[in-house]
Amino acid sequence: MEQNDKLVVFEDKKIRRIWHNKEWYFSVVDVVAVLIGQVDYQIARKYWNKLSQRLKEEGSEVVTNCHRLKLISSDGKYYETDCANTESLFRIIQSIPSHKAEPFKRWLAQVGYERIQEIENPELAQNRTKEYYEMKGYSKEWIDKRLRGITIRQELTEEWKNRGLKQEKDFAILTNEISKATFGKTTQEYKKYKGIQKKNQNLRDHMNDLELIFTMLGEKVTTEITKNKGGTNFNQLSESAKGGGEVAGNARKEAEKKIGKSIISNENYLEESESKKRKRIKN
Repeated sequence: MEQNDKLVVFEDKKIRRIWHNKEWYFSVVDVVAVLIGQVDYQIARKYWNKLSQRLKEEGSEVVTNCHRLKLISSDGKYYETDCANTESLFRIIQSIPSHKAEPFKRWLAQVGYERIQEIENPELAQNRTKEYYEMKGYSKEWIDKRLRGITIRQELTEEWKNRGLKQEKDFAILTNEISKATFGKTTQEYKKYKGIQKKNQNLRDHMNDLELIFTMLGEKVTTEITKNKGGTNFNQLSESAKGGGEVAGNARKEAEKKIGKSIISNENYLEESESKKRKRIKN
Protein backbone atom coordinates (compact mmCIF):
# COMPACT_ATOMS: atom_id res chain seq x y z
CA MET A 1 0.00 0.00 0.00
CA GLU A 2 2.89 2.41 0.35
CA GLN A 3 2.68 2.64 -3.41
CA ASN A 4 -1.00 1.83 -3.87
CA ASP A 5 -2.05 4.81 -1.71
CA LYS A 6 -0.73 7.04 -4.52
CA LEU A 7 -3.20 5.50 -6.97
CA VAL A 8 -6.95 5.88 -7.16
CA VAL A 9 -9.30 4.13 -9.55
CA PHE A 10 -12.14 5.53 -11.66
CA GLU A 11 -14.08 2.93 -13.68
CA ASP A 12 -11.14 0.49 -13.54
CA LYS A 13 -8.74 3.19 -14.79
CA LYS A 14 -5.81 4.11 -12.54
CA ILE A 15 -5.21 7.77 -11.75
CA ARG A 16 -1.83 8.65 -10.26
CA ARG A 17 -1.76 11.26 -7.51
CA ILE A 18 0.67 12.78 -5.04
CA TRP A 19 0.23 14.66 -1.75
CA HIS A 20 1.70 18.14 -2.33
CA ASN A 21 1.22 21.44 -0.49
CA LYS A 22 -1.29 19.81 1.88
CA GLU A 23 -3.64 18.59 -0.88
CA TRP A 24 -3.88 15.95 -3.58
CA TYR A 25 -2.45 16.65 -7.02
CA PHE A 26 -3.55 14.32 -9.84
CA SER A 27 -1.81 13.38 -13.08
CA VAL A 28 -3.48 15.51 -15.75
CA VAL A 29 -2.63 13.06 -18.55
CA ASP A 30 -4.22 10.19 -16.61
CA VAL A 31 -7.40 12.22 -16.18
CA VAL A 32 -7.42 13.25 -19.84
CA ALA A 33 -6.98 9.61 -20.91
CA VAL A 34 -10.06 8.62 -18.91
CA LEU A 35 -12.22 11.46 -20.24
CA ILE A 36 -11.39 10.87 -23.90
CA GLY A 37 -11.48 7.09 -23.52
CA GLN A 38 -7.87 6.65 -24.62
CA VAL A 39 -5.67 3.77 -23.43
CA ASP A 40 -2.60 4.98 -25.33
CA TYR A 41 -0.64 7.25 -22.98
CA GLN A 42 1.16 9.07 -25.81
CA ILE A 43 -2.09 9.98 -27.56
CA ALA A 44 -3.53 11.28 -24.28
CA ARG A 45 -0.35 13.28 -23.69
CA LYS A 46 -0.56 14.87 -27.16
CA TYR A 47 -4.22 15.73 -26.49
CA TRP A 48 -3.24 17.46 -23.24
CA ASN A 49 -0.39 19.33 -24.96
CA LYS A 50 -2.81 20.77 -27.55
CA LEU A 51 -5.43 21.54 -24.92
CA SER A 52 -2.93 23.28 -22.63
CA GLN A 53 -1.71 25.39 -25.57
CA ARG A 54 -5.27 26.43 -26.37
CA LEU A 55 -5.98 27.28 -22.73
CA LYS A 56 -2.83 29.43 -22.59
CA GLU A 57 -3.90 31.29 -25.74
CA GLU A 58 -7.30 31.92 -24.16
CA GLY A 59 -5.57 33.45 -21.15
CA SER A 60 -6.56 30.70 -18.74
CA GLU A 61 -4.42 30.31 -15.61
CA VAL A 62 -5.20 26.60 -15.32
CA VAL A 63 -1.99 25.49 -17.04
CA THR A 64 0.07 27.91 -14.96
CA ASN A 65 -1.40 26.39 -11.81
CA CYS A 66 -0.29 22.90 -12.83
CA HIS A 67 2.88 21.61 -11.17
CA ARG A 68 5.56 19.37 -12.63
CA LEU A 69 5.78 16.66 -9.94
CA LYS A 70 7.54 13.31 -10.01
CA LEU A 71 5.17 10.36 -10.44
CA ILE A 72 5.99 6.72 -10.99
CA SER A 73 5.66 5.49 -14.59
CA SER A 74 4.88 2.05 -16.01
CA ASP A 75 8.62 1.30 -16.13
CA GLY A 76 8.89 1.77 -12.37
CA LYS A 77 10.85 5.02 -12.66
CA TYR A 78 9.82 8.52 -11.55
CA TYR A 79 9.30 11.29 -14.11
CA GLU A 80 8.15 14.89 -13.86
CA THR A 81 4.48 14.94 -14.81
CA ASP A 82 1.90 17.72 -15.14
CA CYS A 83 -0.25 17.54 -12.00
CA ALA A 84 -3.24 19.61 -10.92
CA ASN A 85 -5.19 19.95 -7.70
CA THR A 86 -8.93 19.35 -7.50
CA GLU A 87 -9.89 22.96 -8.28
CA SER A 88 -7.72 23.14 -11.41
CA LEU A 89 -8.87 19.72 -12.59
CA PHE A 90 -12.51 20.81 -12.46
CA ARG A 91 -11.65 23.64 -14.86
CA ILE A 92 -9.70 21.31 -17.15
CA ILE A 93 -12.59 18.83 -17.21
CA GLN A 94 -14.92 21.62 -18.32
CA SER A 95 -12.70 22.12 -21.39
CA ILE A 96 -12.99 18.49 -22.52
CA PRO A 97 -16.20 17.33 -24.22
CA SER A 98 -16.90 13.98 -22.57
CA HIS A 99 -19.94 12.06 -21.33
CA LYS A 100 -17.78 11.03 -18.36
CA ALA A 101 -17.25 14.61 -17.20
CA GLU A 102 -20.05 14.74 -14.61
CA PRO A 103 -19.46 11.31 -13.00
CA PHE A 104 -15.73 12.10 -12.95
CA LYS A 105 -16.38 15.40 -11.14
CA ARG A 106 -18.40 13.60 -8.49
CA TRP A 107 -15.66 10.98 -8.14
CA LEU A 108 -12.98 13.67 -7.89
CA ALA A 109 -14.86 15.52 -5.16
CA GLN A 110 -15.20 12.27 -3.21
CA VAL A 111 -11.51 11.21 -3.32
CA GLY A 112 -10.46 14.72 -2.34
CA TYR A 113 -12.87 14.76 0.59
CA GLU A 114 -11.72 11.34 1.77
CA ARG A 115 -8.21 12.69 2.28
CA ILE A 116 -9.53 15.57 4.40
CA GLN A 117 -11.44 13.05 6.50
CA GLU A 118 -8.31 10.92 6.91
CA ILE A 119 -6.25 13.89 8.13
CA GLU A 120 -8.89 14.67 10.76
CA ASN A 121 -9.31 11.01 11.68
CA PRO A 122 -6.30 8.80 10.69
CA GLU A 123 -8.24 5.69 11.69
CA LEU A 124 -10.33 6.09 8.55
CA ALA A 125 -7.22 5.68 6.38
CA GLN A 126 -6.39 2.44 8.18
CA ASN A 127 -9.94 1.19 7.73
CA ARG A 128 -9.79 1.82 3.98
CA THR A 129 -6.45 0.04 3.78
CA LYS A 130 -7.91 -2.87 5.73
CA GLU A 131 -10.85 -3.08 3.31
CA TYR A 132 -8.41 -3.15 0.39
CA TYR A 133 -6.57 -6.17 1.79
CA GLU A 134 -9.80 -7.91 2.75
CA MET A 135 -10.96 -7.65 -0.87
CA LYS A 136 -7.65 -9.21 -1.91
CA GLY A 137 -8.43 -12.22 0.29
CA TYR A 138 -5.87 -11.78 3.06
CA SER A 139 -6.55 -13.12 6.56
CA LYS A 140 -7.38 -10.81 9.47
CA GLU A 141 -4.18 -11.83 11.28
CA TRP A 142 -2.04 -10.99 8.23
CA ILE A 143 -3.82 -7.65 7.73
CA ASP A 144 -3.22 -6.65 11.36
CA LYS A 145 0.51 -7.27 10.95
CA ARG A 146 0.63 -5.47 7.61
CA LEU A 147 -1.07 -2.39 9.02
CA ARG A 148 1.26 -2.36 12.01
CA GLY A 149 4.18 -2.69 9.62
CA ILE A 150 2.97 0.35 7.66
CA THR A 151 2.90 2.42 10.86
CA ILE A 152 6.42 1.33 11.82
CA ARG A 153 7.66 2.07 8.30
CA GLN A 154 6.15 5.55 8.43
CA GLU A 155 7.84 6.24 11.78
CA LEU A 156 11.17 5.28 10.26
CA THR A 157 10.80 7.35 7.10
CA GLU A 158 9.70 10.36 9.16
CA GLU A 159 12.82 9.97 11.30
CA TRP A 160 14.95 9.87 8.15
CA LYS A 161 13.19 12.95 6.75
CA ASN A 162 13.76 14.83 10.00
CA ARG A 163 17.47 14.14 9.56
CA GLY A 164 17.56 15.64 6.08
CA LEU A 165 16.89 12.64 3.84
CA LYS A 166 15.00 13.76 0.72
CA GLN A 167 16.02 11.71 -2.30
CA GLU A 168 13.96 8.62 -3.16
CA LYS A 169 17.13 6.69 -3.98
CA ASP A 170 18.54 7.39 -0.50
CA PHE A 171 15.45 5.91 1.14
CA ALA A 172 15.85 2.88 -1.13
CA ILE A 173 19.54 2.46 -0.22
CA LEU A 174 18.84 2.52 3.51
CA THR A 175 15.88 0.16 3.13
CA ASN A 176 18.16 -2.25 1.27
CA GLU A 177 20.70 -2.08 4.10
CA ILE A 178 18.01 -3.23 6.55
CA SER A 179 16.69 -5.91 4.19
CA LYS A 180 20.18 -7.25 3.41
CA ALA A 181 21.08 -7.54 7.09
CA THR A 182 17.70 -9.04 8.02
CA PHE A 183 17.17 -11.52 5.19
CA GLY A 184 20.46 -11.60 3.28
CA LYS A 185 18.74 -10.06 0.26
CA THR A 186 18.12 -6.55 -1.04
CA THR A 187 14.54 -5.62 -1.86
CA GLN A 188 15.06 -6.31 -5.57
CA GLU A 189 16.79 -9.62 -4.87
CA TYR A 190 13.92 -10.60 -2.59
CA LYS A 191 11.32 -9.68 -5.24
CA LYS A 192 13.22 -11.71 -7.82
CA TYR A 193 13.39 -14.66 -5.40
CA LYS A 194 9.60 -14.52 -5.01
CA GLY A 195 9.06 -14.14 -8.74
CA ILE A 196 7.57 -10.65 -8.49
CA GLN A 197 7.96 -9.19 -11.96
CA LYS A 198 5.96 -5.95 -11.81
CA LYS A 199 8.09 -3.09 -10.51
CA ASN A 200 5.18 -1.29 -8.84
CA GLN A 201 4.19 -4.31 -6.72
CA ASN A 202 5.07 -3.99 -3.04
CA LEU A 203 7.28 -6.79 -1.72
CA ARG A 204 5.57 -6.70 1.67
CA ASP A 205 2.23 -7.63 0.14
CA HIS A 206 3.87 -10.96 -0.75
CA MET A 207 5.37 -11.66 2.66
CA ASN A 208 4.08 -14.23 5.12
CA ASP A 209 3.46 -13.49 8.81
CA LEU A 210 7.01 -14.16 9.99
CA GLU A 211 8.62 -12.23 7.15
CA LEU A 212 6.45 -9.23 8.08
CA ILE A 213 7.35 -9.59 11.76
CA PHE A 214 11.12 -9.59 11.14
CA THR A 215 10.75 -6.72 8.65
CA MET A 216 9.00 -4.72 11.38
CA LEU A 217 11.67 -5.65 13.91
CA GLY A 218 14.49 -4.48 11.65
CA GLU A 219 12.80 -1.16 10.90
CA LYS A 220 11.67 -0.49 14.48
CA VAL A 221 15.15 -1.15 15.88
CA THR A 222 16.63 1.05 13.16
CA THR A 223 14.30 3.87 14.20
CA GLU A 224 15.35 3.56 17.85
CA ILE A 225 19.07 3.38 17.02
CA THR A 226 18.72 6.45 14.79
CA LYS A 227 16.92 8.39 17.52
CA ASN A 228 19.45 7.49 20.20
CA LYS A 229 22.62 7.93 18.17
CA GLY A 230 21.45 11.03 16.34
CA GLY A 231 23.39 12.37 13.37
CA THR A 232 22.31 13.55 9.93
CA ASN A 233 25.26 12.20 7.95
CA PHE A 234 24.15 9.59 5.40
CA ASN A 235 26.90 7.21 6.48
CA GLN A 236 25.65 7.43 10.08
CA LEU A 237 22.10 6.68 8.95
CA SER A 238 23.44 3.76 6.93
CA GLU A 239 25.23 2.32 9.95
CA SER A 240 22.04 2.59 12.00
CA ALA A 241 20.12 0.80 9.24
CA LYS A 242 22.68 -2.00 9.18
CA GLY A 243 22.53 -2.25 12.97
CA GLY A 244 18.74 -2.53 13.01
CA GLY A 245 18.84 -5.12 10.26
CA GLU A 246 21.51 -7.14 12.09
CA VAL A 247 19.33 -7.35 15.21
CA ALA A 248 16.43 -8.66 13.12
CA GLY A 249 18.73 -10.94 11.12
CA ASN A 250 20.19 -12.56 14.24
CA ALA A 251 16.70 -13.05 15.67
CA ARG A 252 15.56 -14.61 12.38
CA LYS A 253 18.45 -17.08 12.34
CA GLU A 254 17.77 -18.07 15.94
CA ALA A 255 14.09 -18.58 15.16
CA GLU A 256 14.96 -20.71 12.13
CA LYS A 257 17.11 -22.98 14.32
CA LYS A 258 14.20 -23.54 16.70
CA ILE A 259 11.60 -23.95 13.94
CA GLY A 260 13.80 -26.16 11.82
CA LYS A 261 13.28 -24.40 8.49
CA SER A 262 13.92 -21.12 6.73
CA ILE A 263 11.58 -18.21 7.37
CA ILE A 264 12.45 -16.71 3.99
CA SER A 265 9.70 -17.83 1.61
CA ASN A 266 9.49 -17.79 -2.17
CA GLU A 267 5.69 -17.64 -2.00
CA ASN A 268 4.17 -14.93 -4.16
CA TYR A 269 0.82 -14.19 -2.56
CA LEU A 270 -0.59 -11.82 -5.17
CA GLU A 271 -0.03 -14.36 -7.92
CA GLU A 272 -2.07 -17.02 -6.11
CA SER A 273 -5.61 -17.67 -7.23
CA GLU A 274 -8.43 -16.38 -5.06
CA SER A 275 -9.45 -19.97 -4.31
CA LYS A 276 -5.98 -20.76 -2.94
CA LYS A 277 -6.07 -17.64 -0.80
CA ARG A 278 -9.44 -18.60 0.65
CA LYS A 279 -8.23 -22.14 1.31
CA ARG A 280 -5.14 -20.84 3.12
CA ILE A 281 -7.22 -18.44 5.20
CA LYS A 282 -9.72 -21.18 6.10
CA ASN A 283 -6.95 -23.51 7.23
